[in-house]
Amino acid sequence: MPELPEVEAVRRELEPVMRGARFQQVLLRRAGLRTVFPDRFAARLRGRTVRGLTRRGKYLLADLSSGETLLMHLGMSGSFHVERPTASDRVIARARATREADPHDHVVFRMSSGATVTFNDPRRFGVMDLVPRGVLDEHPALGAMGPEPLAVEFDAAALARACARRKTALKVALLDQRVVAGLGNIYASEALHLARLSPRRRASRIATPSGAPRDSAVRLASAIKTILQDAIARQTAERYRSSRFRVYDREGEPCPTPRCGGTIARFTQASRSTFYCPVCQTG
Repeated sequence: MPELPEVEAVRRELEPVMRGARFQQVLLRRAGLRTVFPDRFAARLRGRTVRGLTRRGKYLLADLSSGETLLMHLGMSGSFHVERPTASDRVIARARATREADPHDHVVFRMSSGATVTFNDPRRFGVMDLVPRGVLDEHPALGAMGPEPLAVEFDAAALARACARRKTALKVALLDQRVVAGLGNIYASEALHLARLSPRRRASRIATPSGAPRDSAVRLASAIKTILQDAIARQTAERYRSSRFRVYDREGEPCPTPRCGGTIARFTQASRSTFYCPVCQTG
């Protein structure tokens, strides 16, 4: 499933063609994705202007001139394809013919910017919803979500408070969107490795009995920010390459930590694969 860096990269790709543009046409090729589309979904979008395109955790939020927000989630396999108006008519026609032949193209937005934005989702776990702007924070997907990890509000103290009473393993706690928004299996493993913390460590141990942050919380909060910022930069510059990861999906390979000498191992936590170095991740 796409995590925060991948979703942020999608937001940055969509923003130039959607922000300030109107929905001229909305084509729905099925009744819904993970859930059915909202009532009169296409009609409520048509003619509306996108005033801004932001991200909350793994969700994309398009603020509309109607006072509603278009909430979008990529799910397990969702992706957006953008046909920009700068391409030649022949290139656009060929690309559109190819896209229209794909049975997994479920939603098509034709924008006043001249761009066509197509949502493709083979497994149909994606989500699109329309939410009144004033009650956005009450939406089930967003209401209990924790702080944005790249925001100023997220620091060692916030992380320690969120984990102080948790008896689960630290890696499992990081996957809970109430602890930190947008972090998933890949970047939780990556951040723990950079912070040199064991994924098996009890989450509450990064806080003192009063809930204050220990040094481990300071290291982990900093590592989360660093890992996500680096991943966003790479996502913006290039397509997916497994070689960008420190430990994820690298079982049996040498640990990249200088002078460690360890070998990356894998085990299962909460039905997810955890990758770590048993030599340098002992904290």
